[in-house]
Amino acid sequence: MQNIVIEKPYKFRPPHRGNWWPSFIQAFDLYWPHLRRNEGIVSCEVRNEELLAASLQAGHGIMLTPNHARNGDPIVIGALAKKVHTHVYAMASWHLFNQDWFTTFAIRKMGAFSINREGVDRQAINTAIEILETAERPLVVFPEGAVSRTNDQLHAMLDGVAFIARTAAKRRAKRGDGGHVVIHPVAIKYLFRGDINTAVNGVLTEIEHRLSWHPQTTLAMLDRIKKVGRALLCLKELEYFGREQSGTFPDRLAGLINRLLVPLEDEWLGGQQSGPVVPRVKNLRMKILPEMVHGTLDERERQRRWQQLAAIYLAQQVSCYPPDYLTNPTVDRLLETIERFEEDLTDKARVHGSLHAVIQVGEAIEVSSERDRKAATDPIMARLDHDLQGMLDKLALESAVFHDDSA
Repeated sequence: MQNIVIEKPYKFRPPHRGNWWPSFIQAFDLYWPHLRRNEGIVSCEVRNEELLAASLQAGHGIMLTPNHARNGDPIVIGALAKKVHTHVYAMASWHLFNQDWFTTFAIRKMGAFSINREGVDRQAINTAIEILETAERPLVVFPEGAVSRTNDQLHAMLDGVAFIARTAAKRRAKRGDGGHVVIHPVAIKYLFRGDINTAVNGVLTEIEHRLSWHPQTTLAMLDRIKKVGRALLCLKELEYFGREQSGTFPDRLAGLINRLLVPLEDEWLGGQQSGPVVPRVKNLRMKILPEMVHGTLDERERQRRWQQLAAIYLAQQVSCYPPDYLTNPTVDRLLETIERFEEDLTDKARVHGSLHAVIQVGEAIEVSSERDRKAATDPIMARLDHDLQGMLDKLALESAVFHDDSA
C-alpha cells in the first residue's frame, strides 16, 4: 500500500500567497526536470487556452477541474498557467505534504494547499471558497479525488466540487459587482511516443518471474497482458475468498470489491453502501482513522485497522481496472494497464519516458448560486461529467492503435 494515509493529527497547510516564487519557477520552467525524471513527461501542448484567458479577462472566479490519470497532472497544469500568464492555487491531498521537506516546500510555492480527504476539512474548503469569491487566482481541483491511471475514462466525481463552487457563487452574488464563478473542465491526455513492445515486455517479464512462470513470450502481447491480469485477479480471489471465482470479468471485479468493503461497511457504517468505490472508501477511512491519529488504540487494534486500510486501498485499486478497457486496445491503454499491474504489485511503476501531454481547456460552465432540488443529480456535476468525458473521448482518438505483431 502506498503511503497515502498519514497516522498523525492533521494540520492545515495554507497556500503560499506571494507571486515571486511561482513567477521564478514559471520563468525558468523549473517543473520540467521533475516531470521528465519522475513522470516520463517530455513535452506538452496547450489547446483552447483562449477560453481560460477570456474568463481571466472578465474577472471571474475560476475553478479548473482536470481529470486525474497520473501523478504528474498537478505539475503539468503549470504549463497551462504559464500559457495564459497567471498563477494558480490547488487543493492537494495532505499526504503530499508529508513526503519530504523539498516536496512540501515546492508544492506550496507553486500554490498548493492541503486538504484532509479523510475528514471534513473546513479550513481547506473555506480557503477554496475565498479564492473563488475574490477571483484571486484560478483554483485547481481534481474532482475524481484520486489518481485513476485510466486516461480515457473519467471515474466518479466527488460532490464537494459543486458545493465549493456554488457557495463561492453565492458570496460573489452578494457583492453586487456582477462577478461570476465559472468552472473550466480541463482534459489532460498523455500520448506515449516510445516503443510500446519494449516497455510492456520488460514489465511483463518481471511479473511473470514473480509468478514463477517462464516468460510467456510465445503469446501475442495482448493475450499475454490478459493472462497476467487473470493471474493477478486469481491470486487476490484466493487470498480473500479462498478459491478462484466464476462469472464474467466485470462480475468478478465487483465481487472482489464487495468482499473487501462490505464487511468493513457492516462494522463501521451499519451496512453495505452503494455507489462508486472512491466515496465508499472515503467514508470508511473517515471512521477508521480518527482514533489511530490520536494514538488512543492498543497495538493489536492499531494493526487490525491498518489491515482494514490495506483492504480498502486494494478495493480502490481494483476499481481502476475498467473491464472493457482493452477491448479496442491502443498503445496508451496498454501502457497504463501494465503500469497499473506493476504499481499494484510493488507500489511503484517504472518511468518509461516519451510521454507527450495534451492540455485542453473546455468551455466555461457558469455556476448558479441556486441548485435545482428536483434534479436527481447536481446539475453542475452532471454538466462537468458530460463535458469532461466528451473531451476525453475525442482526445482518445489521437492514441495510436496497437498492432499486435509479437506472436
